[in-house]
Amino acid sequence: MIVIPKEQPVIENLNSYYIDLGKLFEHYQGEIGSGVVCFASSTTEGVVFFDKDELLNGIIKDKTAEVKGREAIKRIFEDAVKYSFIVSVYKILPENVYFWSSIPDAKKIYNDLSTEFTDLEGLITKMNAEKLTGHIEVSINNGKEEALIFFNNGEIVGGSSSWSTGDEPFTKETREELVQRTKEKGGAFNVSEFQLANGNDENQLVKNDPEKETTIHRALEELLHTLEETISSMKNKKVEFKNQLKKKFIEKADKYSFLDPFTAEFEYESGKIAFTGSVSDKELAQGVVESIRELAEELGILQILTDKLSDWSQQNEQMLSEIGLSF
Repeated sequence: MIVIPKEQPVIENLNSYYIDLGKLFEHYQGEIGSGVVCFASSTTEGVVFFDKDELLNGIIKDKTAEVKGREAIKRIFEDAVKYSFIVSVYKILPENVYFWSSIPDAKKIYNDLSTEFTDLEGLITKMNAEKLTGHIEVSINNGKEEALIFFNNGEIVGGSSSWSTGDEPFTKETREELVQRTKEKGGAFNVSEFQLANGNDENQLVKNDPEKETTIHRALEELLHTLEETISSMKNKKVEFKNQLKKKFIEKADKYSFLDPFTAEFEYESGKIAFTGSVSDKELAQGVVESIRELAEELGILQILTDKLSDWSQQNEQMLSEIGLSF
């Protein structure tokens, strides 16, 4: 069973056969910012998590198979126009959506714990001590009420419950109420750990690995920053750097799989690169530089960018020579 928010949906009982999914996501990205769209039929269920900028992750399951990530999102879009899925949309707070989007890849580490033998408060303390990055799924009174608690490196960072609206933060009072409900009505718990690429970091949800911040990484950061500034200065304000870069990376994902936004191996945010992939610096540079050249040419700013990168090109002449590209 796919885990979905416990609160009431923003909208429900839509039929996918009559929906333009692209416009549906675009509408709710603007309307609620972040959330999940759920799809269900008699044989299949699926979800796609999103924030205001992009589709983050997906999963689709039927009786024979389970597909995750970008391939799942692609299949959901394809199947939605051929079959009649019942569609519901749930709001997720922005600070929680990245935890939710990690659920499809989570690994269950404790299964079917019961209040007959386990106290929820004690379980929370245990997960804190074990530095859990994951979640506790709570079923109360034989599933009549449900809740979810998110952890990052042992600290509670959010949650969800069937008796809340989805707009409230998961406070200490919320946790205490949840614990009390399990004591009064009985409950069962499953604990899952997120399978993160960089699982040994002190703060596991931060993908930056300082040991991988090489000279080439810093050169690529400068390159991306220059591109961002150039696009931002364009007269056509509808051209957004982040969206254009993402589209280009999706195009290049067949050749450079580490650029696929849905695998999140390579990310650029606020002037810094986060890279958790295993390819060489040479291949990384080749993929990024090739993508940026193509994007700049398509936007008609290649010469402007080349002029701005005159000093950068001289400083990184050896790297550019090795990958067979230039600015």
